[in-house]
Amino acid sequence: MAQLQLKIDAAEVEDWLAALSTEFPETLFNVSATIPINEGLLGIVEVRTSDDGRLMRTIEEESEVESCELLHADDQMAVFQFTSRMTESYGALISSGTVPQYPVSLQNGWYSAQLTASQEQLSEYLDEITEVGIPYEVISLTHSYNPSEVLTERQWQVVTEAVERGYYEATRRCTLTELAEVFDINKSSMSKLLQRAENRIVAEFVARASA
Repeated sequence: MAQLQLKIDAAEVEDWLAALSTEFPETLFNVSATIPINEGLLGIVEVRTSDDGRLMRTIEEESEVESCELLHADDQMAVFQFTSRMTESYGALISSGTVPQYPVSLQNGWYSAQLTASQEQLSEYLDEITEVGIPYEVISLTHSYNPSEVLTERQWQVVTEAVERGYYEATRRCTLTELAEVFDINKSSMSKLLQRAENRIVAEFVARASA
C-alpha cells in the first residue's frame, strides 16, 4: 500500500464546496465525511467561522446543493450537513476506488488530503483528476510494507527469528541447525524455507525499486 499526500484545486472544476470556500478565502473548512448516495453526495463539514448566517445563506444560493442543515453553531465554528449533486473532484475518487482519510481540509478552493491505496489506484486517481482538469500538488508519497503480502506466516516467523538470533550477521550468532531446532524441523527443511522466503524478499525489493 502507498500513502499520498496532496493538494487539489477543486475550484477549477464543478465542485460547489470548493467554490464556496473561495467566498471565505481566509476560513478553514474541515470535511468530516462524504458518502456517495444515489448519484449525489451526503457530507458533514466543520467551518471555522463566527458568521454562520452568511455561510448558510451562501450555501442556500448554490444550485448544486439539494439540502443543507446547520447542526451546530457557536462564536468560533459552524457544522453543517448537506446533500448535493456529485462533484467532479469526488467522482475521481470513486472512479479510482480510493478513499481519503478524514478530516479533509479545504481552504480557498484547495483540498488537502491523504489517500491510502495501492500504487495502481493512486496512479489511476491522478490520471482521473488530470483528465477532468483539476490542478494538483503532490506533497509526499510513501509506501507502507505489509509482510503478509510477500511472505507466508510461517516464512515471516522463520525470517524474524533468524534476524533476532543473529543468523544474518557477518559473524553468525546462530547456525542453521540451531535455527531448525527452534522450529523442530531438520536442517534441510529450514534451509529450503529460508531460501524461499529470501527469494520472495529479494524479488519484492527489486520490483519496488524498479517501480
